[in-house]
Amino acid sequence: MRFIAAALVFLHHGIWVNVFSDKDVVSFYHDLFITAGHVGVSFFFLLSGFVLTWSARRKDTYKRYLRRRIAKLYPNHVVTFVAALLLVATSTQLYQAISNLFMVQSWFPVYSLLFSVNPPSWSLACEALFYVAFPLLLRWANRIPVEKLWWWVAGVVAAVIGVAVIAQVVITDGPAMPDGQPLGLYQFWFVYALPPVRALDFFLGILLARIVINGKWIRVGVLPAALLFVACYALAGQLPYVYGLNAATIIPIALLVPAAAVADINGWRTGLRGRFAIWLGEISYAFYLVHAIVLIWCRGQLGNPQGWSTPAGIALLLGGLVLSVLVAWALYALVERPAMRRWSRPRADRIASGPKVATPAEAGQSELAGTR
Repeated sequence: MRFIAAALVFLHHGIWVNVFSDKDVVSFYHDLFITAGHVGVSFFFLLSGFVLTWSARRKDTYKRYLRRRIAKLYPNHVVTFVAALLLVATSTQLYQAISNLFMVQSWFPVYSLLFSVNPPSWSLACEALFYVAFPLLLRWANRIPVEKLWWWVAGVVAAVIGVAVIAQVVITDGPAMPDGQPLGLYQFWFVYALPPVRALDFFLGILLARIVINGKWIRVGVLPAALLFVACYALAGQLPYVYGLNAATIIPIALLVPAAAVADINGWRTGLRGRFAIWLGEISYAFYLVHAIVLIWCRGQLGNPQGWSTPAGIALLLGGLVLSVLVAWALYALVERPAMRRWSRPRADRIASGPKVATPAEAGQSELAGTR
């Protein structure tokens, strides 16, 4: 599931590299995948809260926990930051580079900051806030009586929808989005990129994990949740754009993540537990960070700004997907895993216990920093 969500993000970014010359195909592709990237972000933010709650260690210290998070998040970010500067963002200004490197770009409603250097890395600013605040949010969630967890879930979902309503009704001034999206920059930033607002998705994941842990899941299966997701995804394209950023699909995503977790716990067949699927999940964070660089660089090397025929455009997207997977594999094998081995535990612990590869729960491989 993690890689499926990441692939949707890839397809969303395929809109901006203009591989098709047929205007009807361009319009169809745009309408089909314009919401895909937004869905991927919501999915991974919610999944992040769910997985961290599921794998939380009772005797863990804040310092050790945060060390693992940094070891997971930052090395890949630094490597792809440098790669983006060298390959696709050669005209980056100093203020853009600094804000991106230190993952604070999403705190400012400035388009040139939000999507600077490596565009998908805007969501790392949100993830950084989530990681710092997680112990406090978990403590808060643990104080909620079990019988009231579903009421809290409903309240957070209502808050997510309410954010979109506020953006549409109240935040009506400000510059337009420069890439042609049908809403203002301040609306987009408030609903989609502002870290405290996106923490609603993360906290929703924490609550849902507590529901599953305490045996209060409502037995919604993966298939019904997936069908509801498809229906809401289609509906999102018919609603004002601001609702398609998150509100339209938050309910099915909130059902799909726990349903998949329960299916995995019970060993039910979902088609997502094979070795290849697990491997794709492991490299999904690296894939998220490299795919936009690959797409933009390849598009620049190929030229032809008018695009190609439909079969050629599809072939180019598939080629970009395969190349992104291969580059992500290299990043995972050469940077992410070694960094987790080297820095996720204090040196004294590594010496005492010997070499150890972090498990998926420890490394947080199930949670992927989203992308645009």
